[in-house]
Amino acid sequence: MHAFRQAVEQRDEDAIAALLAEDVVFTSPIAFKPYPGKAITAAILRAVMRVFDDFTYVREIADPEGRDHALVFTATVDGKRIQGCDFLHLDEDGKIDDFTVMVRPLSAAQALAAAMGAQFDRIAQEAAEAADA
Repeated sequence: MHAFRQAVEQRDEDAIAALLAEDVVFTSPIAFKPYPGKAITAAILRAVMRVFDDFTYVREIADPEGRDHALVFTATVDGKRIQGCDFLHLDEDGKIDDFTVMVRPLSAAQALAAAMGAQFDRIAQEAAEAADA
């Protein structure tokens, strides 16, 4: 099991952040532009843990080199069942430097967009505080 999966399943925010490279790029299923940097990515992932209910990884796929991982998940957001996949790429140090999320169906993606939109001010504040630390 990939360490990121284990950290998420244990809801260990510090362990999740520790697995992110400083220059990680997070590509959201609902935002047009990617988010660069560890502080914003960690803040987004904390928000996701707040808005998802019944989150479960159901499958893990890794390349033979161990640098690319696909973690398939299910969850509920605002009463809608969502299915998605976290695509992770690891740098030479084993840190996540590229993180892309895809979700379906559209109605659940829209519910996710609304729920994350409601978290945006808190996400921005947390990221700013972490960047200043």
